[in-house]
Amino acid sequence: MYPANSTTNSSAGVTKLENIYYLFETMEEIGLPLLIHGEVTDPDVDVFDREAVFIERHLNPLLEKFPSMRVVLEHITTEEAVQYIQENQANLAATITPHHLHINRNALFLEGLRSDFYCLPVAKRENHRLALRRAATSGEPCFFLGTDSAPHIREFKESSCGCAGIFNAMNAIESYAQAFDEEGALDKLESFASEFGPAFYGLPVNEKRITLIRKPHIVPSRFEISNKDTSENYIVPFHAGEKLNWSFEPSNVN
Repeated sequence: MYPANSTTNSSAGVTKLENIYYLFETMEEIGLPLLIHGEVTDPDVDVFDREAVFIERHLNPLLEKFPSMRVVLEHITTEEAVQYIQENQANLAATITPHHLHINRNALFLEGLRSDFYCLPVAKRENHRLALRRAATSGEPCFFLGTDSAPHIREFKESSCGCAGIFNAMNAIESYAQAFDEEGALDKLESFASEFGPAFYGLPVNEKRITLIRKPHIVPSRFEISNKDTSENYIVPFHAGEKLNWSFEPSNVN
């Protein structure tokens, strides 16, 4: 569920939660999880506070009214969200993206305005990034993988729109592995990536396996998306031009 105007292409989202309480009643009754982009869009609320305000203003009252409804707060970005999830994890869980484990809000302004790091929810202060790392690597089943990968071509990233979104799908698992490795928690990666999510949704764990090896590689700086020789028809991936210390071995999927 997207609150109206909370992210790219969400103008037709929900304007008032009370308008769809009848849906929440049914979801609670049948055990259907609510997956939610947890931010307010009130222009009077600072963009860096919108997640915390959403929890206080909307999520907490929602769970009080529907205490048995199962909820996933998608792509959390704040210490407040981590704490709230931990305190209410009987029916509440959260996903964490790879990019929010690696960048804080300074990345948006490194040597200029960096649209490649603009996403919604926006990256927050360093203390929030560290809280997300602790949560992801904690081994608590209420936190699991969610990439929120959102590719936009250069034409739309560097424009009056400045579309929100980071393309991380091509190297998401390697990015997670690097963060977990840096935290000394590689033993927690498989559960975070492959087990906790299915457990919350009541789904079987995927029986296929992949192999990650400690083999450094440089992430491509761009991906062309058409045969046109233009300056704007490409996508910049997360970690563009950076070295990742882990590599995915696709031939070993079984």
